[in-house]
Amino acid sequence: MRSGAIGLTMLLILAGLCGCAGLTDSGGKGGSDHTIEVPTWHVGDWWLYTFSTPEYTDDTARLVVASDSEEDGTAYMLAISSIGEARRHAVLNHNPFLGRMTHDNLSAFENGIAQPVLTFPISEGDSWSFSLFTNDWTATVLDVRSSHATMSALAADGARLDYTFDTVAGFFSSFIWTDADGVERLRMMLATNGHAEDGQGHDGEVFFIRGGDLYSDTWENAGTDAEIRDTFLVSDHPTDGEWDEMIYYLDAACGSGGSSITLTLRDHTSVSALERVWGPGAEEYGTLGTIPYPSQEYTLTLTFTGDSDLRLIIAGAITYSWTL
Repeated sequence: MRSGAIGLTMLLILAGLCGCAGLTDSGGKGGSDHTIEVPTWHVGDWWLYTFSTPEYTDDTARLVVASDSEEDGTAYMLAISSIGEARRHAVLNHNPFLGRMTHDNLSAFENGIAQPVLTFPISEGDSWSFSLFTNDWTATVLDVRSSHATMSALAADGARLDYTFDTVAGFFSSFIWTDADGVERLRMMLATNGHAEDGQGHDGEVFFIRGGDLYSDTWENAGTDAEIRDTFLVSDHPTDGEWDEMIYYLDAACGSGGSSITLTLRDHTSVSALERVWGPGAEEYGTLGTIPYPSQEYTLTLTFTGDSDLRLIIAGAITYSWTL
């Protein structure tokens, strides 16, 4: 009887120990000792994301590893599979994860400096700093599991980033930027992806457009019979020289009755580069277009009648492409 009681006691102790161990593994609630190492990307790897912002219509883009030999062999080049989407992202500039990405931390470049939005190996409780969206952030790893890691980054003004790294995809499954007023400025969500090593890599041409802001303004209910004239100078990219083209993005809406908008953009030789007219009840959102031959100075003339709104963004663009 005594030996049986001892054996039962040992079984209960072992069961208790196993239960405690279960609270600290990847499925428990008592923390995790998992670490996630940096993945190795291959040319042709891709991720399809949806992008949502408060100012612009939602869009999707397939991000593709176009090269693994940038920055003297220390960085990848992340491009887009569609020239139209590449132009959209260049002019709206809401996707920080395009262009060069470092091998060691998958760091994105902002103003020519690699920014460690991630640091590898990822361990629970780690903290570090970086800059993005013209703000300074302090990031903390909240949780690490075998399949993913969740992180949050805070800025001094109260803005925050919430993002999850997916170990199977080898990149973000979600990335959300909320400003200091609680407005969600960007929601980036992974839909699906493919790995070149598994035979699911992207084939075909991919594009990266190096953009530069040239002009941006919004006119809301500008007033009856309002006329606006503005000029802006088109200078070269600070390091890469002349632009290949300019990209414009516009939203326009006219009320009923006598509402209308006319838009004319002329270069320094008075040649018309862009002309548009909207009449009563007309609406147009998310229109992209190109102006093929930038000149040194442009003059924009706008007329508004009635209840009418317009948003216009123009960016310089240098296009790079790869065939995979």
